Amino acid sequence: MFRGEYSHSIDAKGRLILPAKMREQLNETCILTRGLDACLYVYSLEEWQKIEEDFQSKPHADAASRRFARTFFGGAVDVDIDKQGRVLIPANLRDYAKLDKDVVLTGVLTHIEIWDKAAWNDDVDTSDMESLAEQMADMGIAI
Repeated sequence: MFRGEYSHSIDAKGRLILPAKMREQLNETCILTRGLDACLYVYSLEEWQKIEEDFQSKPHADAASRRFARTFFGGAVDVDIDKQGRVLIPANLRDYAKLDKDVVLTGVLTHIEIWDKAAWNDDVDTSDMESLAEQMADMGIAI
């Protein structure tokens, strides 16, 4: 399970160092794709296989399912982690998430999210945790 929040920078070549604690769970290769809320998702190969199998087991007659598949699976790339713990983020994915230099990586249990630091700061409002906890409780999720 991935957890934690880390600030890092993308170098001029589009490479990002993954935190050591996250790398340990990814082995040598991971899957990088478009995520929700204009961030990128990083999955281990094992977790990605579960997502693919689950998606394939569902009907895909509706247009929304096909559009989602094109965006989510079509944008996915296998990424090797080099000896320095870096991954190369393709330009199209950097453009999608508006990643330039400063980024935040956050562990979200089954995957890692990569955010532009300014977008992360705008999206995450820790001053409203009580309200979020109430909303989660309404869905049956207690913390």
